[in-house]
Amino acid sequence: MREATQPSHLPVMFAQVLDGLRVLGNGRYLDGTFGRGGHARGVLDRLGPDGRLLVMDKDPEAIATAHALFGADARVAVYRGSFADLGHWDETAAGLDGVLLDLGVSSPQLDVAERGFSFAKDGPLDMRMDPESGESAANWLARADEREIADVLWTYGEEKLSRKIARTIVARRDDTPLLRTAQLAELISSVVGRGDSKIHPATRSFQAIRIFINRELEDLERGLAAAHDRLKPGGRLAVISFHSLEDRIVKQFIARHAKAPPGNRRMPVEVAFTPSLRDVSGAMRAESSETAVNPRARSAVLRVAEKLGGVPHMDVQMSRAQDAQERP
Repeated sequence: MREATQPSHLPVMFAQVLDGLRVLGNGRYLDGTFGRGGHARGVLDRLGPDGRLLVMDKDPEAIATAHALFGADARVAVYRGSFADLGHWDETAAGLDGVLLDLGVSSPQLDVAERGFSFAKDGPLDMRMDPESGESAANWLARADEREIADVLWTYGEEKLSRKIARTIVARRDDTPLLRTAQLAELISSVVGRGDSKIHPATRSFQAIRIFINRELEDLERGLAAAHDRLKPGGRLAVISFHSLEDRIVKQFIARHAKAPPGNRRMPVEVAFTPSLRDVSGAMRAESSETAVNPRARSAVLRVAEKLGGVPHMDVQMSRAQDAQERP
């Protein structure tokens, strides 16, 4: 590796990701969640002079890092925006040999209190991955009604006390606006209590609000579809998830394009299916040696799929449907 591209630490499941992408020296790869460039560095180090690395991120600080690290490398192109919009970037139109999505909040975002992601560090209650776009968590909590807040906490955080937390937020916010992460964490802790749980009582609620504010699950669904469209036959999709909501979407997406749907006795029309993805890995987890030094890796799940050649699957073969209708 070149000195200029040495990461200060290895990102989650570094070796498994690079093996899963199966980087070709002259290939074209997209890292849709650049962060601080750990995985991107690994891809770039495997590319030859004719290779191409495309990097994306919502976070302006991540984009600044990408320009600082790779701005002088003609093989690299940088785009500020969500991976959900990767299909709108002209650089992807030629097709991709690999797409990487490392989901959720990055370690640098968690480590900087001013970004407002962490209940362990007091800072402004923001939580936006792009702090120059959209509504902050503080502004949303100030205007949302009790039912909307409860629905978000339950849907995206599976918080069992979502209604009680929402009720408490609405009751207190007029007298004391929620502007700091420490305020919100303390309020949630007062409702949930510590108990015997090893995780902080605000963990699920902070996760839920962050996912909602950044439209993370919606972006994931759009990004997976866009990646599928842009991958060349033989190209690889690698996705790292950190909680069950994300992983379920990824798992179902791969299965939907890799396996024929189950038969339905109520539908006599024959359904034709041509798989467009191959499930390469199933669910992979970090090795114990990695989780011992990086606790964040404990919840990581990596899934890898390969784009197949041929036409996309068809839901219904029209000629056979017509034949079925004409039979006595």
